[in-house]
Amino acid sequence: MIEKKLRERIISLVHCEVVPAIGCTEPMSVALCTAKATEKLGCRPERIEALLSANILKNAMGVGIPGTGMIGLPIAIALGALIGKSDYQLEVLKDLTPEALEAGKQYIAENRIAIRQKENNTEKLYIEIICSAGDKQASAVIAGSHTRFVTCAADATSVTGAANTPDEPSVRLNLRMVYDFATTAPLDEISFILEARKYNMNAAREALKGNYGHNLGKTIDRPLSKGIFGNSIYCHIISRTASACDARMGGAMIPVMSNSGSGNQGICATNPVCVYAKENENTEEELIRSLMLSHLTAIYIKQSLGKLSALCGCVVASIGSSCGITYLMGGDYERICYSVKNMIANLTGMICDGAKPSCSLKITSGVSTALLSALLAMEGKCVSSSEGIVDDDVDKSIHNLTSIGADAMCKTDDMVLNIMTSKT
Repeated sequence: MIEKKLRERIISLVHCEVVPAIGCTEPMSVALCTAKATEKLGCRPERIEALLSANILKNAMGVGIPGTGMIGLPIAIALGALIGKSDYQLEVLKDLTPEALEAGKQYIAENRIAIRQKENNTEKLYIEIICSAGDKQASAVIAGSHTRFVTCAADATSVTGAANTPDEPSVRLNLRMVYDFATTAPLDEISFILEARKYNMNAAREALKGNYGHNLGKTIDRPLSKGIFGNSIYCHIISRTASACDARMGGAMIPVMSNSGSGNQGICATNPVCVYAKENENTEEELIRSLMLSHLTAIYIKQSLGKLSALCGCVVASIGSSCGITYLMGGDYERICYSVKNMIANLTGMICDGAKPSCSLKITSGVSTALLSALLAMEGKCVSSSEGIVDDDVDKSIHNLTSIGADAMCKTDDMVLNIMTSKT
């Protein structure tokens, strides 16, 4: 068993990275930064300037803003100023009312918001909001993580490191540590991860009550789909995962439990594991340990990939869920390493072209691969080091994946944003 002090640091890390969020985390992070700057200003801003990194712009352009029926950053910024509360973190807009929405629309119509890319910025997650009213001005900057305030300023007074939450605990993970922690930590120390099931399975249920995004989850539940896929565990896993993503990307006012700053990653690390555990009649302890394994694997991979990158986050979260499902199938550490290598051999290179309703399609691709990888691993099969970027060492394989996503795909990221912003 991992010694107590290290367990405490890992638990603190999970608490920092697995948190509730309403809506896509990029526009919510911009709304959060706007709320903080407005609070520093002390009154309603007459004008707001948003200076954002390319990855924030990419992930916020086409996604629904919860409870508004609208997409994109202007309404998120307007509502962040009008009704946002920074204490709510990524649930910053949960006090939204119809009256506030109308006020937000009017605020946009008055051309009070300017949005542009931050020049000479190397930070992939960067949000700078400048609010002004009369001769007063206040600003706030989030960087590195979706809720990490690095500066707040009102007129000439600046506060550095003014975070609402503490910096991420410094725990450098590896897969063996992740596995040992998830499978041996005292149950009472890690049972809090069941909150992820509560949030994300509820989002899947609520999604079926409306029409969100492309209705992929509901489509998979229909008779024609069952005639193709069958009424199987596979079909149920895909449906419950896609439904939660449909709702979240479609602007439903439904909180989900995020992972590493992404609600979709939180859904993808949670719902496949929960559905499999229920239908396979695993014990609650097995569910808790598999969920922790899934979420902590995703956190580990993101440590070297970064919060935002050109690599689709469903690749990361699906690797986590494949580990969790392999564990539920009775797999040991060796089999879980096999599932990771199988995942890396398959999904490497899937691009992130922003947060949007069609993310549910990518999530289903990731989850399908997670199941195939787990099944192959349980047969004692995995992609070898003579094939592609997979290495004999599982951690090296993971870092090969993240180096491609964080470094080699940077030009891809630039091209994706250029295509997205050049549409007529």
